[in-house]
Amino acid sequence: MRLTLRQMEVLVEIAHSRSATAAGDALAMSQSAVSAALAELESQLGERVFDRVGKRLVLNDSGRLLLPRAMAILDQTRGIEALFSAGAAALRIGASSTVGNAILPDIMAAFCRDFPAAQFCLRVGNTQAIADAVAQFEVDLGLVEGACHRDDLTIQPWLQDALVVVCAPDSPMAGREVSLDDLRAARWLLREPGSGTRETVEALLLEHLQGFAQAMVLGSSESIRAAAIAGLGLTCIPRRLVRDALDRGLLVTVRSPLPAMHRTLYIVHHQKKTFSQALARFLQFCQNWQDDAALLHTRTQTRTVSP
Repeated sequence: MRLTLRQMEVLVEIAHSRSATAAGDALAMSQSAVSAALAELESQLGERVFDRVGKRLVLNDSGRLLLPRAMAILDQTRGIEALFSAGAAALRIGASSTVGNAILPDIMAAFCRDFPAAQFCLRVGNTQAIADAVAQFEVDLGLVEGACHRDDLTIQPWLQDALVVVCAPDSPMAGREVSLDDLRAARWLLREPGSGTRETVEALLLEHLQGFAQAMVLGSSESIRAAAIAGLGLTCIPRRLVRDALDRGLLVTVRSPLPAMHRTLYIVHHQKKTFSQALARFLQFCQNWQDDAALLHTRTQTRTVSP
């Protein structure tokens, strides 16, 4: 049995008007099309749903049984149409640690202000885990802090992210200019292999330090932040994640010969991903996003290149 929404609409309109002609006018259908839809409905049900009384069509007991269910189906359909016209979304987003904890909540909040019907399921992991989830279609979109080395993913540069070397204020490294030898001999707090932050930190620091004499590996940026505050060592970490700790004096930046350090954050999706209107809208929203850190980086670049 294959009942259609059009058949439900015909049933409801005829029930209200008791006329195929009037139902056709309401539905912008010819009388013959209305009659054909009704005949097909009754054929599939194996039951008449109207009694023919002269030129009038009156619901019989089978029609009275069907009518409230048909009306409920049409009401649910209208609800679905209204839901999508209001910008509804049910998006699965993957994010690496810095993005998931320091950037994406603000983006989702702003997006939901514009599209209150939007819903999110957010997965946070390291860059490699999020890239794998995108590749397996377990998330619709990934926002990560390291480049993904997969041929099946489309990778787009996104935001610029500043990194700083920090330590506790009572550390021997605080309050003075330290040398590269001092940095090389210090204990470093590092993310696990597969983390975009770990990959970036090694690329930026090892060129100058040629290695870490001591390293402590922790599984999240939050644990690294806490360990640095507790005085367990130095870390190179996104400024976004320690901005409040720096403002409160819980951490201080380490003065050294190291150059200013930045990295690029990326948006990734599967090359064969089909974008719904909602997902395309959210992707565009992310691409247009500029937070305080991005604006500060842009202003700094502008001052640097101005004559």
